[in-house]
Amino acid sequence: TWPWQASLQTFYHFCGGSLINNLWVLTAGQAGSNPNEQSRTISRIVCHPDYSGTTNDNDICLLELSSAVTFTDYIAPVCLAADGSTFNSGIINWVTGWGTTSFGGSAADILQEVDLPIVGNRECDRQHRTKITNNMICAGFSAGGKDSCQGDSGGPLVIKRGLQWVQSGVVSFGARCALPNTSGVYARVSKFQVWINRKTIVWSSVTQLF
Repeated sequence: TWPWQASLQTFYHFCGGSLINNLWVLTAGQAGSNPNEQSRTISRIVCHPDYSGTTNDNDICLLELSSAVTFTDYIAPVCLAADGSTFNSGIINWVTGWGTTSFGGSAADILQEVDLPIVGNRECDRQHRTKITNNMICAGFSAGGKDSCQGDSGGPLVIKRGLQWVQSGVVSFGARCALPNTSGVYARVSKFQVWINRKTIVWSSVTQLF
């Protein structure tokens, strides 16, 4: 159902990611037995130069795969939100991952999905001690109960636009999980789309030349 979903593992799952073309996975800066899956090792990590582990601003990283992925009916890239894209409050997005289903709980064995409405940055800023910058986008229900959680970091927040799924965010941080009036915070993909394209094109060109 979510053919771009990636699992980052060092013997066990620790973060999510999204396949954005046949050689690159998008994930969070903090991330540093399916018959249809494909496995790859990482040959290069390119993190945003302004990523802050203190504020979680610019929480975005690119992972170059050791070899190209073969696209199938079950494995395909996601489109990235274009520079300048807007996502209005209340619009439903989806977040997916193998993270815990409750704070401090166990990781999921089966890929989980949850629908979440976008929350405006001004409202989100009131909900968190950490400053919510324009490089972030928030999603969640005021009543809580649904959220991304531990182990989902780096995974995609996506929205259906026409016939295409578009990645609007990258799971970044939150206060515990699914608390009332405490939205999850994501890196806003549209703010990094130009940087992502520049980095993946440059490195891909170098790879092809050598």
